[in-house]
Amino acid sequence: MLKSRTISYCLLSSSMIATAAHGQTAPGGSTAAQPVPGEIIVTAQKRAERLNDVPLSITAASGAQLARQGVVKPADLEKVVPGFTYQPSSYGTPVFTIRGIGFFENSLAVAPAVSVYVDQVPLPYSQMTQGASLDLERVEALKGPQGTLFGQNSTGGAINYVAAKPTRDFHTGLDLGYGRFNAFDAQGFISGPLTDTMQARFAFRSEQHGDWQTSETRDASLGHRDFLTGRALLDWQPSDTIKFELNANGWRDHSDTQAAQFVEYSPTNPDGYKDQEPVLSAYKPAPNSDRVADWDPNTSLRRHDYFYQISLRGDWQINDAITLSSITAYSDLKVHAPSDTDGTAYNNFLLTIRGRIHSFSQELRLSGNAFDDKLKWMVGGNYGHDRTADDQRGDYTASNSGVGPFRYNAFINSNHQVIDTKAAFGSLDYKLTRQVSLQGSVRYTRADDDFTGCLRDAGDGALSAAFGALSSELSGSPTVIPPGACVTLGPDGKPVPIVRSSLNQNNVSWRGGISWKPDQNALLYANVTKGYKAGSYPTIPGLNPEQFQPVTQESLLAYEAGFKLTMLDRTLNLDGAAFYYKYDNKQILGYINTGVPFGNLPGLVSIPRSSVRGGELSATWHPVRPLTIRAGATYVDSRVDKHFLTPDPFSNLIDIKGESFPNTPKWQLTGDVEYDFPLSDRLNAYVGASGKYRSGSVAAFGDNPEFRLPGYALLDLRAGIETADHRWHIDIWGRNITDKFYLIHVSHVVDTVARVTGMPATYGVTVGFKY
Repeated sequence: MLKSRTISYCLLSSSMIATAAHGQTAPGGSTAAQPVPGEIIVTAQKRAERLNDVPLSITAASGAQLARQGVVKPADLEKVVPGFTYQPSSYGTPVFTIRGIGFFENSLAVAPAVSVYVDQVPLPYSQMTQGASLDLERVEALKGPQGTLFGQNSTGGAINYVAAKPTRDFHTGLDLGYGRFNAFDAQGFISGPLTDTMQARFAFRSEQHGDWQTSETRDASLGHRDFLTGRALLDWQPSDTIKFELNANGWRDHSDTQAAQFVEYSPTNPDGYKDQEPVLSAYKPAPNSDRVADWDPNTSLRRHDYFYQISLRGDWQINDAITLSSITAYSDLKVHAPSDTDGTAYNNFLLTIRGRIHSFSQELRLSGNAFDDKLKWMVGGNYGHDRTADDQRGDYTASNSGVGPFRYNAFINSNHQVIDTKAAFGSLDYKLTRQVSLQGSVRYTRADDDFTGCLRDAGDGALSAAFGALSSELSGSPTVIPPGACVTLGPDGKPVPIVRSSLNQNNVSWRGGISWKPDQNALLYANVTKGYKAGSYPTIPGLNPEQFQPVTQESLLAYEAGFKLTMLDRTLNLDGAAFYYKYDNKQILGYINTGVPFGNLPGLVSIPRSSVRGGELSATWHPVRPLTIRAGATYVDSRVDKHFLTPDPFSNLIDIKGESFPNTPKWQLTGDVEYDFPLSDRLNAYVGASGKYRSGSVAAFGDNPEFRLPGYALLDLRAGIETADHRWHIDIWGRNITDKFYLIHVSHVVDTVARVTGMPATYGVTVGFKY
């Protein structure tokens, strides 16, 4: 819901936002220091603190700011979080990266390097995050490894969404929006007391719009959006010392997946089958138009994805110094998502993800303070149990779709896992003096991952027949593989019934830091952090069991020094940080050359040694009362530091030493300006603009021109009026108003190089009320 456009002169924060926050009760029963008007209270360290007192690099944004800037899903955080990038995988799975640290993988069931939470409840897989932006109080983006408090996979950072909470008085609101492509957006909430000790809040959002992509070769369109999400919150406080928070939320997505644009014909096996060559070699590269693409005729690209989560948090204030907290959550995700990745109307490759994930997590922690609040401490433990089923069906006709005279046009990549994770953690924050504090935290984690999977016949028997013939030739004895069975061949050339593997690893993440607060308006800090990300199994067409070998856990040693300053009579907040990361065994989806007849196939690789160095600066400035200016800049220099040979997308063996990470621009800039003014005693108005810029990067190692992602800048505009009592508002807005053409991904899946574009210009109007 859109909040008031009237911004107070002293609404300042080092997080690039201006919003008011109320005092909160910190764990341990002590009352958090009351903020001056406009300062932000965050829970980045799992306790309530002023943002300017937290010795970490954090960007925070209020729900009002997110709504004004059109941030409706995690991918949109690029608009407000410097250093954050979004990229879809080749099959549409979202990939989040902070300061160059992320995990690019096509699989549905992979733990990301940037973890996402809602009220500290984990959304452990990126596909689960689509509805996280609903009805927010704020969002907090923590940069750098966060493994000691948020788990072993947070090597890049953590995003914590804070939902708007139930209120003690009755409130309701509704926003209705209409825009380009016949887009209709409705969102609302209702909140209030049920009893003297219980409050509830229900929020919903419906996003609908028509097709925005057009076929390059025929009269057809694509791009329908149909997304529904809802959340029900119930807060119960039976006594002054006990509180429970129940959260039931979910979403369903019946939208079309985005089609790609054709770049060039490049067969995986140049000496292979030629069925596709007359059509694909005659295809012309798509024009630089964000609305033009192509996909298979008479093929539905409508996804059917469903997610729900139930969580319960309980807090018991044992005494004035100690609080016991428990967070229990269960999540369920079901995905059926077809993707046409070749950018043509020929069925060179259509992949459908059919997946299911069940995830249970339990956290229990004690937190408190001692020695007259000089020491803040926390100890706790986590348990997680995930069951994942990731089955990818491929339908295609390509240069490698057969073995000799035996042709096939479908297969299934099967990846099923059972993952158990146990962890124990603790943290200390001790004030040496009134100005100097020491921070330390540690987490021990053990992860046990049991994998079963294989390359499987799709049920028609064609793949089984082809691999049965290949097995007969390799093993020297006749082999018959039944339809629907695994066709992965073992060392003896015989098919394996199923590939089984286990990955059992443990690690110790830690963080140590020192901070100096010479006065209320300044903070300087330095941290050293060690973080880990668990190993992973790929979802790939494994011809032999060795291809299913997992990549082992990666580790990151991060050095960071930063400052947070309030200046110019509290009209300017300035944050900055410099960082250096030493990266061991970086996990990434690359390519493995399997030879004739299959050629280059996707596979996980582990880069032995790499590094990231850079800096960032952000500011919020109120030069005059009605004007708010926010700006942020991040510089990231990533590189592979050690010789490493790997195939590029075109099967050329290359040494990637000295290359930058894919999808890691060196420069990212964000900016926002808003001016508020009264029209009369009863009406206020505002005008605003926001923009972002990212420099060029690449979509894959190898520095191939086809895989370059040119830099670009996007501009959004907005304006609106509202009543002085904030009951009604009308807003007009435009996103990417210059209709800038830009790319967000390039891939070479089978026989084509294809690219995915960003959205074209959109614009509309929103009318809302709140009571």
